[in-house]
Amino acid sequence: MKKILSIILALVPVIAYAQEEGNVTRLVADSAAMNRIYSLSDADSAYIQGDYLKAISIYESVIRDQGVNATLYMNLGNCWLKRDEIAKAILNYERAYLLDPSDPDIRFNLELARTKTVDKINTTNQLFIVVWFKKLLAVTDVNGWAILTVILFALTIILAGFMLFSRKTGLKKLSFSFSVFFLLLSILSFIFANTQMGNIRNRDTGIIMSPSVTVKSTPSSAGTDLFIIHEGRKVRILDSSMKEWAEIRLEDGNTGWIPVDVIEII
Repeated sequence: MKKILSIILALVPVIAYAQEEGNVTRLVADSAAMNRIYSLSDADSAYIQGDYLKAISIYESVIRDQGVNATLYMNLGNCWLKRDEIAKAILNYERAYLLDPSDPDIRFNLELARTKTVDKINTTNQLFIVVWFKKLLAVTDVNGWAILTVILFALTIILAGFMLFSRKTGLKKLSFSFSVFFLLLSILSFIFANTQMGNIRNRDTGIIMSPSVTVKSTPSSAGTDLFIIHEGRKVRILDSSMKEWAEIRLEDGNTGWIPVDVIEII
């Protein structure tokens, strides 16, 4: 019983945070809300008319006023892509993907933008279980996994009740089997929700914004040149404790140091 209560309590911050991160445009019957709705519509109109700078300005204003949203980040990415600002487009697509990895339009636009970068990504071979986990993780967003976890756990409780109170041996065995099955699924779903929530909270990846950056062996301009990376490249930040330098790792496993001001955190 203690384990069941601990799982329920653990789900509370997941759902709460999911709702916070998934905050979208809310219709409120006041003039300020009406202005925000008009601004968003105006941004869409500016994009259709080809005035991408105006659209960018309005989308960014909406994000500041109303909070983050996967669709808004994707729209921002589309604007930057139209202006051939590839690094900024990828940055916003990555932010959109972080909030909603299940959206096929976001994935398509992100891959399209990546084809326009200079660097060709050669990832290290990953175990099948890691690849499978990442693909399954992207089936839905953190809200979806959190809600699914609650539903599966509720089914587990119901089936456990049938097992405890049923007088028929066959029904008891069947209820027990299915309750264990749904419990395992709920735990797996909770892991996915918690993983996505951790990805959103712990922003340890970034996009290179400068046309080219020389990666150093040490956090100093006098360090040995290791290799060069270009704008739009995604990097994982290993150490950002220094004021002017950050240690990064690429998808292929190579590591080094680059100036902090060339990275924009996703």
